[in-house]
Amino acid sequence: MIKKILVSQPKPASEKSPYYDIEKEYGVECVFRPFFKVEGLSAKEFRQQKINLLDYTAVVFTSRHAVDNYFNLAKEMRITIPEDMKYFCVIETIALYIQKYVQYRKRKVFFGTTGKIDGLIPQMARHKTEKYLVPLSCVHNDDIKNLLDEKKLNHTECVMYRTVSNDFTEEENEGFDYDMMVFLSTTLQVTQHHDTTQVTNVQGVCCRIGSKVGRHHMGVEIFLCTWHYLCQHTTPFQFFNKIFCHRMISIYYIL
Repeated sequence: MIKKILVSQPKPASEKSPYYDIEKEYGVECVFRPFFKVEGLSAKEFRQQKINLLDYTAVVFTSRHAVDNYFNLAKEMRITIPEDMKYFCVIETIALYIQKYVQYRKRKVFFGTTGKIDGLIPQMARHKTEKYLVPLSCVHNDDIKNLLDEKKLNHTECVMYRTVSNDFTEEENEGFDYDMMVFLSTTLQVTQHHDTTQVTNVQGVCCRIGSKVGRHHMGVEIFLCTWHYLCQHTTPFQFFNKIFCHRMISIYYIL
């Protein structure tokens, strides 16, 4: 009987989250714990890419992690970002988040409407003379690069942060009493593009969990099946709900 489920997601901020509907409908308890965390590169690591932040007149932000690590690196390297620097964000929430570091001015902060890079391209195309810097995670595909190349924009991609495993503590290992583990993460969706480095990383996390949890051993093949199935769904909720609707418990049940 599946009663307690560990979900590799942060706890929903809203009480109206559909995950709580699943708890009520199926009589289960969902415990939310991210299995991955974002870690910024040090200034020493970043310098190995031979990129000078001041060589660029605009920055493209695809996430809050990119914003945080861009300004943290600038601070660590004692670089003062010019007031006329322009910021292009894939969505308005990221644009507003920039206020944490700089004064928000409409003439230097731009954002798209779709939440994807292609929705930001029209704004960038109006500023073709800019030199764009695109901070990314160590795990990424070439979609952004190819799109900017296609539009003949002057751009450079760089790595500013990485995704690392958020290992279980000894206390969590001892109190492990879950009947099911479900891996749901936007990071994992990158593996749809066959990034072998990320596949290796998530396999490693799975192996470490399996070795520490004892009788709740989880084989890599179970994890990859979960990952493969996730790729077929639009949202984690749809994926999670379908597990129950189609009674596919055997694929995800931890023996």
